[in-house]
Amino acid sequence: MRVETVQVELRPRSAWEAMELGNALVRRHARAIWLPSLLLGLPVFVLLNALGWAIDQLWLAALLLWWIKPAFDRVPMFVLSRAVFGAAPGFRATAAAQLQWGWRPLIGHLTWRRFSPWRAVTLPVDLLEGLSGPPLAQRRRLVADGIGGHALLLTTICQLFVTALLLSLALLVLMFLPTELLSESARAMWALISEQPPRWVQVLGNLAFWAAMSLVEPFYVGAGFGLYLNRRTQLEAWDLEIAFRRLRARLAPAATFAVGLLLAGLLAMPLSGHAQDGAAQDTGDTAREIHPTKTWRHDDHASTPQKDVDAETPQAPTLPGVFGEVEDSEAFAQAVERAYADPLLDNKREIQRWQRKPTDDEDDRKDRAGPNLGVLAAVGQVFALIAEYGLWIVLAILVLVLAWTARRWWPWMRDALGPLREPSEIVVEDAPPLPEALPDDLVAEVRRLWTEGRHRRALALLYRGSVEAMTVRAGVTLVPGATEAQVLRASRRLPDDEDRDAFADMVRVWQRAAYGQRLPDDAGLDALLARLAPRFGWRA
Repeated sequence: MRVETVQVELRPRSAWEAMELGNALVRRHARAIWLPSLLLGLPVFVLLNALGWAIDQLWLAALLLWWIKPAFDRVPMFVLSRAVFGAAPGFRATAAAQLQWGWRPLIGHLTWRRFSPWRAVTLPVDLLEGLSGPPLAQRRRLVADGIGGHALLLTTICQLFVTALLLSLALLVLMFLPTELLSESARAMWALISEQPPRWVQVLGNLAFWAAMSLVEPFYVGAGFGLYLNRRTQLEAWDLEIAFRRLRARLAPAATFAVGLLLAGLLAMPLSGHAQDGAAQDTGDTAREIHPTKTWRHDDHASTPQKDVDAETPQAPTLPGVFGEVEDSEAFAQAVERAYADPLLDNKREIQRWQRKPTDDEDDRKDRAGPNLGVLAAVGQVFALIAEYGLWIVLAILVLVLAWTARRWWPWMRDALGPLREPSEIVVEDAPPLPEALPDDLVAEVRRLWTEGRHRRALALLYRGSVEAMTVRAGVTLVPGATEAQVLRASRRLPDDEDRDAFADMVRVWQRAAYGQRLPDDAGLDALLARLAPRFGWRA
């Protein structure tokens, strides 16, 4: 793995963020993952089901499809590992790699490690790091340390997703069954599944199981790969290494330029030297030596310009002349002691606090000890524990009961504790409610209400008359307060298709007016009445 070619932002993440990173990689490279997986897995599915059909044991095909699932996990692992550290491989490269890549470490995943809940995390170690023997086992433990619980939850959640997809496919079949035949169809389906189902039903079940696994498994592998990347980032500080590599790449041109300038400056600097006067050497002049104990002054040098100083003559110390002689050493010592006695220089302080008195010795405790109760003491402790924890259990049960029955007593408490409110005025509608009995001339009554501007009343009367006429002709009985959907399902029993279509148009017009505030125009109402009147035996 070349860290400098990584295509994602590597940084220490939480385990959940790492799994989300893996799922994002799977979604990004979905075509490169699912296309080889399906094309390579479909022949295996057909072969296993054909063998199961031949021996009349199709359940073995489903079991083998589940068992060899790690072999197909190599496809998303191959694509993701190449996509993160480079470019995603194509279909041919992925298919060719499955013939020879990753078979040796796959033996363990197909045998004794097949039921391992940490397979999503250990699979990248086995396939990508190329280790074997004790180093491989040690590496697995190191990578799985700290993320084993998340890997276990990942395995459980993916299995639940597969189960949910299977149940969804089963319920999808029930959605296409008529409501009136649902109970009979459900009983027939249960009998078909539980009581020696035919082979084609078993093949369809295996197909649904394989489709659910093929959909969920890449996300399982991708989430495990995200955990693996995050763990290696934490162990090997990949994020710091990448940051330093980028810093070096950014500063390399500037550093080269700076070194070049430095070398050019050194080469251009002239070499300086001191030349001695030959005449001075011939006359025997000696070099002047400067002693650290002698103070040189310009006026002295100016007054004696020609005076030579013997370099070998020792010079007297000049420090006493500057600072003076310390004659009273005892006074100096006393001053030092007074300075050290200053409380500002003392870092010790006294703190007073309360301290518990020491307990009595062991002999006194033994003298005051009571008799040895033995079994009675143990029984007393048991009752004490029951009393202590039993009260908490009773309190928890009371809280649960109150929460469970809150919908019954909470409205009463809210009304009882709330302020008294004045009774609201009763709003009386301008139009009287619809009569219980339909008028003799329904079409004329609808037209009258429509002309008076009471359009919703007119459509409500027309809808009610259509429903009653439909129930009479279809021979059905509706429950009180039946919804439009229930009415439409009941209208399927009308003998004539034209009657069903006309009634469906009436229901749609009523729904648009009641819920969408979209009323038909006068021509639309006349056309609807002209279509419904001859169907339901009304006078036009």
